[in-house]
Amino acid sequence: MQHHNLRENLKVAALVEDTITKGQGHLSDTGALIINTGSFTGRSPKDRYIVEDDITRDTVDWGNINIPITSDTFEKLQAKTLEYAKSLDEVYVRDAYACASRKYRINIRVFTEYPWQNMFAYNMFLRPDGERITNLLTDEWTIYAFPGVTADPAVHGTRQENYSIINFTEKTILIGGTAYTGEIKKGIFSVLNYVLPTRREVLSMHCSANVGTKGDTALFFGLSGTGKTTLSNDPDRRLIGDDEHGWSQANVFNLEGGCYAKVIDLSETKEPQIYRAIKFGALLENIGLKEDGHTPDYEDDSITQNTRVSYPIYHIDNIMYNSRGDLPRNIFFLTCDAFGVLPPLSKLTPEQAMYHFISGYTAKIAGTEAGITEPQATFSACFGAPFIPLHPTHYAGMLGNKLKQSEQDGEPINVWLINTGWTGGAYGDGSRIELAFTRSMIKAALTGALDDATYVTDPVFGLSRPTHCPDVPNAILNPRDTWRNEDQYDVAATRLAELFHKNFAKYASEADEAIVEAGPQEV
Repeated sequence: MQHHNLRENLKVAALVEDTITKGQGHLSDTGALIINTGSFTGRSPKDRYIVEDDITRDTVDWGNINIPITSDTFEKLQAKTLEYAKSLDEVYVRDAYACASRKYRINIRVFTEYPWQNMFAYNMFLRPDGERITNLLTDEWTIYAFPGVTADPAVHGTRQENYSIINFTEKTILIGGTAYTGEIKKGIFSVLNYVLPTRREVLSMHCSANVGTKGDTALFFGLSGTGKTTLSNDPDRRLIGDDEHGWSQANVFNLEGGCYAKVIDLSETKEPQIYRAIKFGALLENIGLKEDGHTPDYEDDSITQNTRVSYPIYHIDNIMYNSRGDLPRNIFFLTCDAFGVLPPLSKLTPEQAMYHFISGYTAKIAGTEAGITEPQATFSACFGAPFIPLHPTHYAGMLGNKLKQSEQDGEPINVWLINTGWTGGAYGDGSRIELAFTRSMIKAALTGALDDATYVTDPVFGLSRPTHCPDVPNAILNPRDTWRNEDQYDVAATRLAELFHKNFAKYASEADEAIVEAGPQEV
């Protein structure tokens, strides 16, 4: 980009100073920078496009998630972006990279309109500290993030004025009309979810990962509200990363260099590591404030429920400093089942693992404004549907191959389905499974305490659940036993099984028969 005043790779202190000087933010009581992202306080998935061209035409899974747009439209919006940038007094530039494994590294050059967007890029991507920036300019992706540039739907064929467009031929991401920083992070994640599986034979994953004292790696998959962040932040284990990872033939590595955590209802007792990471260098977004104007009120959702903080991963003490770990020994699929029918702990076969990976199930508590207490099932393929350009069975096939290879090598990877949701009845009747019990289940799985356990098979879901787990009451391991009325449990279980079948129907034609049959029984 040609510009008379490119502000390149500024230190965090300079970006904070510029943000405050421009009246775009101020400091919290702990030194974090507080900003507001404007009219967009979350991603806009219906305005995310991929350019349909010779690279993507026959490989991307086109539909409601991966929406095609023409090269011509992209070129017009890129020209409009560059013209707009010339009108600005200054443009902020950040050189960074993705993938903590040097073999798979992708370099990134980010151009932003606001200094705090540039700070977000510093926090979230990997930082070439101590390296000459000029060495990074190969295999490079470029991001232009200019909230002041808007599309004209009548001219550009977009849905509305805001957009996020990925162009795999030009290796460019255009973001306009929105200042929500998550579009920058998830744009590159979408790129990696295409490039790593198709060109590098690496399984890219929307999960957190940590490492035990004996060097054993664990992966945690789960949608929002399932406990992924809480359960992977373990004082006895070191964090590789909290959200995006690659799994190569050699290791597991973080794709990014920071954390982007929700802070609604954050407290030091529940999430001590995140709470303490919110200091100078952290970026707080759309947060409510207490009367002094500087102390965050984490219970305040007046701007949005999606209040966030971004910070570099080194703000957390207990981390793997190279952001890598050995091949995983345990994988956890976390689900918050508000129907109260799934066992709190089950061990999956490779086929079941692929089925539940493609399903990506959790259940949300329905809004109670109109007195509705029915839970709502949510399915998100591969636990990250909004960010996967390929068909979900592509990622599931890679996962299945890795699980089968581990069995052939004599070191099978354990895959566990953990229900962090309800027991003793559905939401409204039962109660949430105690966090202490869930932690004990995960600890038992990680330490091998369940290797010799006796397992029984659930008749509806076909899941193998242990009859005993250390530090967990035997009574809660069989969900049917926890309901006052077992007939009501059977009705609820049958209903959830039907929801699984209905959701999986759209993938069945692309999935092996063994995977289809690994789902709940036809009832």
